Amino acid sequence: MKKLFLSLVSSILLIACTGDGPTLFKPSSSGLPYEVLVVCDKEMWEAPSGRALFNVLDTDIPAIPQPERSFRISQTSPEGFDNLLLTFRNVIEVDINPQRYTQTKYKFRRDPYSTPQVIMTIQSPSEKEFKEYVEANGQTIIDFFTSTEMNRELRRLEKPNAHNGRFLDSLNAKFGCEMFVPIELQNIKSGKDFIWVSDMQSVNSVVLNFAVYSYPYTDVSNFTLENFLQKRDSIMKANLPGGRPNSYMKTEHDYVVMKETEFRERYMQEVRGLWSMENDAMGGPFVSHSVVDEVNNRVIVAEAFVYAASRKKGDLIRKLEAALFSLRLPADKAIAGSTHIPEIIIEETSDSSNTQN
Repeated sequence: MKKLFLSLVSSILLIACTGDGPTLFKPSSSGLPYEVLVVCDKEMWEAPSGRALFNVLDTDIPAIPQPERSFRISQTSPEGFDNLLLTFRNVIEVDINPQRYTQTKYKFRRDPYSTPQVIMTIQSPSEKEFKEYVEANGQTIIDFFTSTEMNRELRRLEKPNAHNGRFLDSLNAKFGCEMFVPIELQNIKSGKDFIWVSDMQSVNSVVLNFAVYSYPYTDVSNFTLENFLQKRDSIMKANLPGGRPNSYMKTEHDYVVMKETEFRERYMQEVRGLWSMENDAMGGPFVSHSVVDEVNNRVIVAEAFVYAASRKKGDLIRKLEAALFSLRLPADKAIAGSTHIPEIIIEETSDSSNTQN
């Protein structure tokens, strides 16, 4: 019995240390979502090469009412990267070494010291080449950490006690679709080819919302910005009236950004911008995903929008945006892992824990 116990303990310790199994003894990571720790010398951090990386991370979140940076940024020296800082959730290590490297590239490790954690290493033979590389690949760096954070939120939402099962059932009954929304959103309103869910926390001047609606698909003209605005305005006006006479939701047409992208090998129209209430003072940011449901020959639009008076809205809208990627159309339901966002592909290290999620 003693030998069996010692063998079991040894196996558990081996799994924990090698990273080939559950991370039983790894602590929870420190830091907040969308917070990044940069590990480099102070001299470099204050030099043009370090400023180039800072400027990338300091880019504003797109299409929100007031400027908000994409990430909270901290910096420490390589010698200071120990103890509590070693468990930071998002880390960028800068490795400049002309003897070791002939070109600049980057790679990452997942959960080496804590969970969830990702450490990106950017290696380069010189600060000059580092600066040029960061400036050329800044959006890729932003997208990588953004999708990493959104995947973390998706993994949280997948848990039964984290998402609203009643809304999941309602969405499935109306559209044959699935989507995980945070469990605290409990107020549901249903209309013709339309469903809305909200937490209605007006006492805190914060209201989080999702809306899903559909309309018949005809051709690619459905995905022009003009068509999106016309459909959104008419559908929201019909389904989300305000609390005052002749008050309804509308889109601020001068503050929208459209992006054509792809998700799960399917065309997706991404639109983000600002909404407001006609004859009322409410408003805020929204983000919308439009895709074709091939099974039913219709366009499905899933949208998140936020009202947060006198508060920052960037992290709120990004948290809700993550849930949009959990939308599963009738044709998607059998696809394993189809809630996860496809992360930016970069070179992985040989560490066995580096798996794309």
